[in-house]
Amino acid sequence: MPSIKLHDTLTGEKREFVPLHEGRVGMYVCGPTTYDYAHIGHARVAIVFDMLRRFFEYMGYDVVLISNITDVDDKIINKANEIGEDPIKMAHRYAREYLKDMDSLRVRRANIIPKATRHIEEIISLIEKLIERGYAYESDGDIYFAVEKFKEYGKLSHRKIENMLAGARVEISEKKRNPLDFALWKAAKPNEPSWPSPWGPGRPGWHIECSAMSMAYLGPTLDIHGGGADLIFPHHENEIAQSEAATGKTFARYWMHVGLVRFEEEKMSKSIGNVFLIRDLVKKYPPEALRVMYINSHYRKPFDFSERNMEEARGILEKIWSVYQLLREEEGDKISEDVKKRISRTRERILQALCDDFNTREAMREYLEFMNYARDLKKGDARAARAFMEEMDEIFDILPRNEGGRERELIELLLEVRRRERERKNYDIADFIRNALSKIGIKIEDTKNGTRWYRV
Repeated sequence: MPSIKLHDTLTGEKREFVPLHEGRVGMYVCGPTTYDYAHIGHARVAIVFDMLRRFFEYMGYDVVLISNITDVDDKIINKANEIGEDPIKMAHRYAREYLKDMDSLRVRRANIIPKATRHIEEIISLIEKLIERGYAYESDGDIYFAVEKFKEYGKLSHRKIENMLAGARVEISEKKRNPLDFALWKAAKPNEPSWPSPWGPGRPGWHIECSAMSMAYLGPTLDIHGGGADLIFPHHENEIAQSEAATGKTFARYWMHVGLVRFEEEKMSKSIGNVFLIRDLVKKYPPEALRVMYINSHYRKPFDFSERNMEEARGILEKIWSVYQLLREEEGDKISEDVKKRISRTRERILQALCDDFNTREAMREYLEFMNYARDLKKGDARAARAFMEEMDEIFDILPRNEGGRERELIELLLEVRRRERERKNYDIADFIRNALSKIGIKIEDTKNGTRWYRV
């Protein structure tokens, strides 16, 4: 089995994955700032790291995944003030909706989903350490990180401080010693949530939240830190600076970033109005189609979303489900050597692709080639192919969920009624049953060997 290689944003190279502790992966993925419903950009990040987690588990690792909820932030406060709602209550309401959306996409929940407001003590402790070590300073109740004190600032985004200074807007805040300095703690303002601190009442800055929460559960050094490419600068750059300044240790051994989702080659933006919400999309398409769409692309590249891409993904999903349904109808114990070899070769190629910077696009190509091969298999060979699909689904999770026995019986009963009505040439009734089943996601195929059905 090849070693796992991951593209590390910091070095700009593919590097062999060697965890801090043998057999264990500690992974932190930046979650959403919950001031609105989740969109398909959130979905891509969540699905990619969901499958990466499953892949590591398939390869025998114990994985601890932490994915946070930012529940206090300028955007949250501004939105809450607009609609006249308590900002923390609003953030938690949207957080619950986010988790529901992720559940619908089969994204397994992280081992721990920390919220910033429940880690104020850890945040204050980290800020105190930065002040003690000379990396942070107080200014009229605010605390800022002194960027020039951290000599490696810019190493993740590959930017130089002098170039950033040249383009900096010095009017951002008169409280700062340097326009690049960023807030660790913000003094309380009217109509904003606040907590007591050694510097007076206030609230944490965005960047310090993730450093405090990640280190609270995974220690000073993480194996993998991930998120969307839009977080490289300034969020992850600032996380590195404040974390390594506080501990003197490498903050993350590998940095992984998922390409942005665009619409007609423009970044999705609420201000532009080209944001597609998950809750709306899954009313029109099977949630699994969104997983297939993102599996069928390389995670690091920007993704241009379109209805055409969703229709293509739905077609691929229907193909997979129809083949799986055909294989489920076959039973037998004898497996031919050719089928054993083909399964072994396909497994090897899929895992090679995933070990090479988690290339799910190449893995999906191999998977679909196997579908073409497997659809005509019978008896024991079909059963082996089905078992292999289920094995790969430990990573992809795109196969249909098993229907309950009662539900299956009802569907079979309706199909039997339809068969009899067709024999009597009552095609209107037969078509009505087909269309009614289609509306609830049951597709019917009439073949020379009888009628087959599967979920879509």
